[in-house]
Amino acid sequence: MIVPSHLLDNVSVVLKKPKYPGNIGAAARSCYNMGISRLIIVRDEYPDGGEMAKMATHKAAHLLDTMEMHGSLEEALAPFAFVVGTTARLGRKRTVERPPREIIADILPLLENNRIALLFGPEDRGLSNDDLKYCQYTSCIPTAEFASLNLAQAVAIHCYELYYAVVEKTREQAAAPNYASTFELEGMYQHIENALLKIDFLHEKSHTYWMRNIRQFLGRVRLTAKDANIVRGICRQFLWHQDQLSPYPQEDHEEP
Repeated sequence: MIVPSHLLDNVSVVLKKPKYPGNIGAAARSCYNMGISRLIIVRDEYPDGGEMAKMATHKAAHLLDTMEMHGSLEEALAPFAFVVGTTARLGRKRTVERPPREIIADILPLLENNRIALLFGPEDRGLSNDDLKYCQYTSCIPTAEFASLNLAQAVAIHCYELYYAVVEKTREQAAAPNYASTFELEGMYQHIENALLKIDFLHEKSHTYWMRNIRQFLGRVRLTAKDANIVRGICRQFLWHQDQLSPYPQEDHEEP
């Protein structure tokens, strides 16, 4: 069966602080099985190569050789326009989780022109609320009773759903526009926050609440790179104008 590999080339699996090297190797094996060639690790130290290779087998060993290492999640996710966060945790501050199959159906038309990350958290606690702020989608694998799955199992299920969706794609879809990357969005959110602080819209008690809601709202809009630059330009002009009105002009805000 012929698979449009150029679509899968835009997908990366990102593992944040995985504890067990064997799980990294097993994740690499799942990626290779399903046509995904990019594996990214967020970790302070390089994992044990022997344990990783043992689980990856010689077929997927090349994914370990080309595996990217980053010190922070923000750095690792900077190139991606869309991030799918995976979680089994529930909470009042969490967005609505959907099963992988529904998520994959949404991102399939975006694969042509956008880099997409499948993000997985540590084995013992998963992704935090702070991690999920980078995610436009939140995926939760439905289970009968016990919700927690092994990290490698979760990677395998998401990779399979994506591979299956790509294989089953029977008609050409309109190319998606060039959406803003995480790096561009974070710069935009920083400018928005600076502008709202300038007019005292954000207060100590409600600061986090309003910025979280603004992120969720703009995340649903799916801003393009051009849209994000327009918002940043408006905020920069607003901040400049406010500084001109102030009797003590402040220095320009630095871009992140």
